[in-house]
Amino acid sequence: MLILGLETSCDETAAAVLDTNGEANGEADDRKARVRSDIVSSQADFFAAYGGVVPELASRNHAARILPVVRRALAEAKATYADLDAVAATYGPGLTGALLVGLNFGKALAWGLGVPFVGVNHLAAHLQAPLLAEGAPRPPFVGLLVSGGHTALYAVDEAAERPGLLEFELLGETVDDAVGEAYDKVGRLLGVDYPAGPTLDRWAGEYSEGYGGDSAGPAEGFTRPMPAGLDFSFAGLKTAAARRIAELAAAGGLDDARKRSLAAGFQTAAVETLGEKALAACARTGLTSLIVGGGVAANSGLRAYLGRRAAEEGVRAFFAPLRLCTDNAVMIAARGRRLIESGLRHDLDLEAVACLELGVEE
Repeated sequence: MLILGLETSCDETAAAVLDTNGEANGEADDRKARVRSDIVSSQADFFAAYGGVVPELASRNHAARILPVVRRALAEAKATYADLDAVAATYGPGLTGALLVGLNFGKALAWGLGVPFVGVNHLAAHLQAPLLAEGAPRPPFVGLLVSGGHTALYAVDEAAERPGLLEFELLGETVDDAVGEAYDKVGRLLGVDYPAGPTLDRWAGEYSEGYGGDSAGPAEGFTRPMPAGLDFSFAGLKTAAARRIAELAAAGGLDDARKRSLAAGFQTAAVETLGEKALAACARTGLTSLIVGGGVAANSGLRAYLGRRAAEEGVRAFFAPLRLCTDNAVMIAARGRRLIESGLRHDLDLEAVACLELGVEE
């Protein structure tokens, strides 16, 4: 199967062509699928001046970029429209106007070609991405989803009635800010352009090897936010950082070294919270494999801390490949092929859904 994936949920216009024809014995295996193209046109630089995404402008940018991005994806894949066997596009969650661009383009293209179309849940796709990495585990496992809009833990298993298709049970989620959102808000207070996560991660690493060492003196200390159960809460951590930044700025002490100390302290608290909650989920479920997807899965501090702690607890941790952590169309194509091969098709009246939980598309 040659499947075109489309992703326009926020501020990346993405298209990818996934080739599953090389899989042995016809068995679905994401690790053996060939990514023939992976094109992402990011609007991050455009929105840096605004301090974040402006939904209406994002939609207009998607509309201008979608056709050139798809054409480039096909050219890089050495394929034509006629070669496609199916089309998959994100239908939620995300910014409604942005979603409509990729979704309607995908529906129209599938209809014109007479091939199957399927809408993909963006969250499910992020948890499919780690399975494209070499050595990725078979289900069941715990899935940690960490991004600018979502922070949640799931028990992930193969659907009993539909082999090869993942199903998700929510174990815990953020009760306020997502971790990526907290990064962006703290970064803005420190004068960091949107998106702030990569810069704060780099500053933390420069100051203290990523998660609380003392190579440049003690990092700024913040309490780890640990609500009951497996839920997350990052609003308090964000507020504590904001107050400390304001205090230092008022006293004239917010120099570059102090900013790096704050970044190191904030990141230490954030990644240790994520890591310990994820390992608690493994302990509660008895599962010994953990996958991590979403934009914050690229964070070097999280990878270092959780990799070390997971090994100490006898858990195997698998992160999405760096290229597939942020929004991309490869994960949409990978999830879409699973849905299509399980027998699912979506009608052309499928609507964009701004707020969507996992599992709705099945």
